[in-house]
Amino acid sequence: MKTVVDGYFNLLKALIVLCLAAMVVLVFGNVVLRYGFNSGITVSEELARLLFVWMTFLGAAVGLREHAHLGVDTLVRGLSSAGKKACLLLGHLLMLFVTVLMLKGSWTQTLINLGVSAPATGLSMGLFYGVGVLFSLTTGAVLLHETVRLLTGRLAEHELVMVVESEELGEAGGAPGGAR
Repeated sequence: MKTVVDGYFNLLKALIVLCLAAMVVLVFGNVVLRYGFNSGITVSEELARLLFVWMTFLGAAVGLREHAHLGVDTLVRGLSSAGKKACLLLGHLLMLFVTVLMLKGSWTQTLINLGVSAPATGLSMGLFYGVGVLFSLTTGAVLLHETVRLLTGRLAEHELVMVVESEELGEAGGAPGGAR
């Protein structure tokens, strides 16, 4: 199962890279065409915006799994093990609640906009909102998995504070989830 999950997140990382590369080509190509040849790529701005939204949501999902988001942990680090567990559980439950709201809203917006075409590309606007569904399902699974690990006692003491300080990123050579 771990191999499937790792493969899924590697696929998300590859999609993020493809989104960024396509955005660079579209925007840079459009700039060159406008200033050099007085023309342009009609769909460039619209596609770049869509790719940016997808890249952002996919990156946030990958960041959640890798505990790469920055946070303030001054209070939590000073708590006992039970206090850290309670704070982590509360945080995960709140994030799960927001994830459910996000899933519900994204699903509704995707369905509403499936038949609406984007002006320049003609693509369904459901694509724009569909990433929220993918994001919610992915982050919901990650949060549920970590909550189950917490409730079953399978989290180590150092995993109870799930934020990365910027100094820790530097010490770990920029790798997310480095030394804690």
